[in-house]
Amino acid sequence: QLQLVESGGGLVEPGGSLRLSCAASGFRLDDYAITWFRQAPGKEREGVSCVTSGGKSSNFVNSVEGRFTASRDLSKNTAYLDMNSLNPEDTGVYYCALDFTCTIVDLVRSWGQGTQVTVSS
Repeated sequence: QLQLVESGGGLVEPGGSLRLSCAASGFRLDDYAITWFRQAPGKEREGVSCVTSGGKSSNFVNSVEGRFTASRDLSKNTAYLDMNSLNPEDTGVYYCALDFTCTIVDLVRSWGQGTQVTVSS
């Protein structure tokens, strides 16, 4: 059974950093891409960043460019989202999803519980 579990969220002050984790089980990370999504209060869920099956990272939101980096550790079968210079607009629930390539919200068939990120002073 393919399973992803998000963790690492929390409360952080503006300008701070967080590392989110997406622990994978039932499959090998190097066979799939992991896309990170977030949903801010009152807004639609959006794709943020992705790490491909080949390990290439990309961002989908201009506001996170240069601040967010998606990566993975194959020895731990875990994907990560490193978030730096956080601001209140980054607040939301963050999710990870798998597919053969970087994906979009409409194509994700199953969502995990997500991890809450709150940026506030």
